[in-house]
Amino acid sequence: MRSTEHAPDMAQNNPARFDIALHAARVAFNGADVFHDLDLTLPAGSFTCLLGPSGVGKSTLLRYFAGLVEGDVSGTITCSDNTPLKDRVAYMAQQDLLLPWRTVHENVVLGAVLRGETPKHDKASHLLTEVGLSDAANLRPAELSGGMKQRAALARTLMEDRPVVLMDEPFSALDPLNRLRLQELSARMLRGKTVLLVTHDPLEALRLGDRVHVLSGSPARLQDAITPKGQSPRNIADPDILAQQAELLGQLGADASEGAV
Repeated sequence: MRSTEHAPDMAQNNPARFDIALHAARVAFNGADVFHDLDLTLPAGSFTCLLGPSGVGKSTLLRYFAGLVEGDVSGTITCSDNTPLKDRVAYMAQQDLLLPWRTVHENVVLGAVLRGETPKHDKASHLLTEVGLSDAANLRPAELSGGMKQRAALARTLMEDRPVVLMDEPFSALDPLNRLRLQELSARMLRGKTVLLVTHDPLEALRLGDRVHVLSGSPARLQDAITPKGQSPRNIADPDILAQQAELLGQLGADASEGAV
């Protein structure tokens, strides 16, 4: 990723200094539990990744933390500093949710505009450079590819600079090279924040996560976390990472005799 010589200060200004504890969480739709009695702790400043088969409830769990789940919901979320989680979260959904009548740049600064704040246009421009969209800043979403829309949504999420970041498959629409680059950018810019990231890619989870959980079953349960060594972004060719990938694939139900990669 290239950066400008006189770029605005992009250092971490809003690290998380509190743990987040989810206790006895339950979500049900039409009388069927997606999960129940589910506990999960997100340690302050950690990067937690969540894997699982499609439809198991990963996005629902992410939306639970964001306070966006409607229906039959129970359980508690507490922060160790005894302050509500609300208003301290940036949420990136699977859909880009870009406003079609606003330019890419205008979408990136949308949060500040909605709050009645003065947008930090220099910071937004720098972020667009970082995600490779500086030449698309004045385009509207209809003029972007799927991967470009996802990069714009990522820039908007990073722009918010919240201590807690919830991300639902933030790199799924990207080609392999851009995926690696944006993983590196996110690892750098989100260091010190508390992050919960949903992904279908075990190697992505191991490259970025301090802890990696698999959600499986019906109702869904969390399996014990795998904890990769070293600081992210990690080398996905590292033998330890590859061994942990095999362990995660086993948790996901892959049969080693099938030659899963």
